[in-house]
Amino acid sequence: MTTQGTPPMVDFRTSPARYRHWRLAVDGPVATLTMDVDEQGGLVPGYELKLNSYDLGVDIELYDAVQRLRFEHPGVAAVVITSGKDKVFCAGANIRMLAASSHPWKVNFCKFTNETRNGIEDATEHSGQAYIAALNGAASGGGYELALACGHIMLIDDRSSAVSLPELPLLGVLPGTGGLTRVTDKRHVRRDLADYFATRPEGVGGTRAVQWKLVDEAVPRAHFQDRVSERAVAAARASPRLSGGGPGVELTPLAKTRTDTAVAYTYVGAALDRSRGVAEITVLAPQTIPAVPAVNDLHALGDRFWTLAMTRELDDLILDLRTNEPEIGSWLLRARGDAGRVLAHDDLLLAHRGTDWLANEIVLYLKRTLKRLDVTSRSLIALIEPGSCFAGSLLELALAADRSYMLSGARQDAGPDAGPAAVTVGGMNTGPLPMGNGLTRLQTRFLGDPAALEAAEKRAGEPLHAAGAEQLGLVTFAPDDIDWAEEVRIAVEERASFSPDALTGLEANCRFAGPETTETKIFGRLTAWQNWIFARPNAAGPGGALRAYGTGKRADFDRKRV
Repeated sequence: MTTQGTPPMVDFRTSPARYRHWRLAVDGPVATLTMDVDEQGGLVPGYELKLNSYDLGVDIELYDAVQRLRFEHPGVAAVVITSGKDKVFCAGANIRMLAASSHPWKVNFCKFTNETRNGIEDATEHSGQAYIAALNGAASGGGYELALACGHIMLIDDRSSAVSLPELPLLGVLPGTGGLTRVTDKRHVRRDLADYFATRPEGVGGTRAVQWKLVDEAVPRAHFQDRVSERAVAAARASPRLSGGGPGVELTPLAKTRTDTAVAYTYVGAALDRSRGVAEITVLAPQTIPAVPAVNDLHALGDRFWTLAMTRELDDLILDLRTNEPEIGSWLLRARGDAGRVLAHDDLLLAHRGTDWLANEIVLYLKRTLKRLDVTSRSLIALIEPGSCFAGSLLELALAADRSYMLSGARQDAGPDAGPAAVTVGGMNTGPLPMGNGLTRLQTRFLGDPAALEAAEKRAGEPLHAAGAEQLGLVTFAPDDIDWAEEVRIAVEERASFSPDALTGLEANCRFAGPETTETKIFGRLTAWQNWIFARPNAAGPGGALRAYGTGKRADFDRKRV
């Protein structure tokens, strides 16, 4: 992480028994997540996590807790996030950590933190788990941004506790996890008040915070805990949380093997070629067909059900490569196996997601993981060959790619029984897995061309070979076996020759066509600005605000506006 030495290898796998910074307690329909950060528990040496400030390790635990609440505790309908420390909720991202971090680390840290906040909002909107922020002390910067992800914010009214976004006046940067966007777009704070608020390092508390819509209620200390309990119980009673019977599904530790040249799970794997800057990622189809519509099989298998198992592995791989392999800039995506089995698993989930909590959660998790792929700053190239299973949920990988190459016909060296490659549009491609812009990947692909979209959706369920897929616009190119290897090689080598910064800008602009939403603002507009600001001397230079913070010296700003 640090500017000196080699960054640490980060492992995103954890569990409540290993938490150092959070406590999770469940009491019937109400869960409480208590933030009690271990000051000496930083992911790397060099800083103390004082005042519930956080680094990536703290947020990895939060992400794990949010996931487990959705899968392991189906009866939980309200979640309270509070602090285990007196008179402080959270001081936000640790400044010493940010000041010592490399630029890629800071950007990846903000991105992951954003995705975790989005997951909290998704749990509220789609899973019936209402999140309540119980701010029993000051919430500044990323601490207030965590509260903003919750649907209801309660601030203790003790004449000293306040909420604030002090990044601009104190650090020369912006709230990096969507704070400005959520203040204006989600909480509808007037923009003149938001402007004042974001330049006031001491923040706003009490009645004024309520009047400005920065919080929902300010509660005197004597009544705070009772009022929080009342709100949580009421939120749980009003929750539309789906039932489905049976206990929760334990998320058991992922079986993962990692070497210098490969990352391997059960259904997902990646071969790493650092000399070419390429990760060749392969997703395997399930080995069996589920008994449709026997939803009991889904609960019996739990986290061994293919879609859930595959999604957990893909999620972990994306995070691993994104954080630990920043110089591997191109990901080649393959899917192998029986497309019919993929579609059968899709059909089971689609048939029950409106009535069964687990089916619903699996589809939502797949949606979130594909969104994580969308916002990953890597070149994505799908390779569709004989034996591929880009169908339904796995077709989304090809639709998420910046380009796709589909081999036309059979390979010359293949056996007589090896048929040509095919892609199949399924129910997962026409609604359940929207991007951050609120559109499906098919709708985004054919933006402004409803006839092309209709033509592709009409062929749902039909295996399409290269000529048909190319004609419908479902793939970019369809070379034959004579040209295949050369075209793929040129595409990969060309990508490696370009500026990584320019590619990130190109890919982000092309991927997020269509409507602007809170998510696209955070990952597009806000991330672009923050990326630039983090690299500027005014923030990160020797005399910049991040390095001057806490020294008693004023930052030395270059005053030119550019």
